[in-house]
Order: sequence, then C-alpha cells, then structure tokens
Amino acid sequence: MKMIKNITVALTVGVAVSISAMAAGAGKHPLQVEWSFDGPFGKFDRASAQRGWQVYKQVCAACHSLKYFRFRNLAEIGYDEDMIKAFAAEYEVAGDVDDFGDPTTRNALPQDVFPSPFANDNAARASNGGALPPDLSLMVKARHDGANYVYSLLTGYEDSAPAGFDLTDGKYYNEYFKGAQISMAPPLFAGSIDYEDGTEASADQMAKDVVMFLTYVSEPSLEKRHQMGIKVLLFLLMLTILLYMSMKKIWKPVKEGKNFYED
Repeated sequence: MKMIKNITVALTVGVAVSISAMAAGAGKHPLQVEWSFDGPFGKFDRASAQRGWQVYKQVCAACHSLKYFRFRNLAEIGYDEDMIKAFAAEYEVAGDVDDFGDPTTRNALPQDVFPSPFANDNAARASNGGALPPDLSLMVKARHDGANYVYSLLTGYEDSAPAGFDLTDGKYYNEYFKGAQISMAPPLFAGSIDYEDGTEASADQMAKDVVMFLTYVSEPSLEKRHQMGIKVLLFLLMLTILLYMSMKKIWKPVKEGKNFYED
C-alpha cells in the first residue's frame, strides 16, 4: 500500500508540474537539428563558426554582450594572430585613468573581452524598450537543448499572432519563447550580410552559423572533452581485456582440477 501511495503522489506532482509549466507559458519544444558537435566524436565546423562570428559581430553585437569571451579565443576557430589583432583593434575598451584621474579608452587587444554595446544595464534597458538583452556567452549552455533552442528561437518568428492571442504592443510572436511574446525583433533576414566566404546568407544559414559560434563560446573545451572521453573509454576497454585475460590465467588451474599445493 505504501508503494502505491508513493506512486500516486509522484504522478500527482508530475501532473501538477506539467500544468504549472503550461500555465507559465513554457515555449514550444525546439526543432531538432543535426550539429557537427553532437555525439562523442563531435567537432566544431570552423567555417560555420567563422561565419557565425561574422553574424554576431554585424547583427547580435548591437544589443548582446559576450562578457566571458576574449578576442584571442578566436584562434580556436581558425583565425591567425594578425587577424585577431585586427578584429580587436576595431573596438575601444576602458583604459587606465590619466594623470588627472579621468577615465580613458584604448583600442582593444587580443586578451580583452568583447566590449558590451551598453555602458550599463540601465542604458541597455533604455535602448530596448525596458527589456534587458541577455549576455550570450553562456546562452547555449544555460538553456535546455540550448543549440536547438537558440536556432528555433531565431527562426521561429511569425508575421502575426494566431487569432485570439493577445499580443502586447511592441512584442513579437514566437512560439519558442516562453509566453510566445518576445521583445527582440526578428534579427535575421536573407541577404542582410555578405559572408566573406561567399556562402549564401539565408536566414536559416545565419541562424545555424551563429549557433555554431555561440556553442563554441559557451563550451570552448568541447572537442578536448570529447577526445579525453574517447581516450578514457579506450583505456577502460584495454584494462577490461587485460583483467579478463589475467582472470582466465589465474583460474585456469582451478577449472582443470589442479591442486595449487602440489609440487
């Protein structure tokens, strides 16, 4: 009876949680996309990540920061030192105070983090109708099924809300966002940027590329972790074989009925 009671309680709680999630307006389940970084042998598509960096720089950076990302990290997706220095030099960051105690600015260096587009959160809210654009450094890791969520969100805007849906002024309808109302306007439009490698910049392509880049930003050690996991599995496999062979050798006399104590 106690077991039945526990099962009943668990089911009740589960239903309650599901109802609460629906009441809270949980977003639609993300589309499932095949990513090169998925699976134990997954790797970043560096060409896509570089295009994603271009999308972030030309589109996303106007509102979203990357406060945990340093310019020098671009080396891991294929950029050389001179290119990284050139990218960094395009931006200004806070420098040392001068002799009069006044703040100064300087060109960014590879070791600097990517500068925020706003001086502070209040300035960010004032420029975005009261909404605070989230930092994207850990966005993919911070969301469940993060890569698919971000992709679905970027491609999930509808021209209008369905009949009967009360869409607040200044909001946009997107089923993948909690509550289906989002303050961010659709950011990606076909042909809005020109890819340096000549790839056609469709909205879908840009979404996939920026997700590739943001996944790298969120988890730059992903490839090394995968490689370490494979090495550990190979080691465990070899150890298992050695232990099995040792066991067979040790127990062979016993199976043959020999006495260990006989000369």
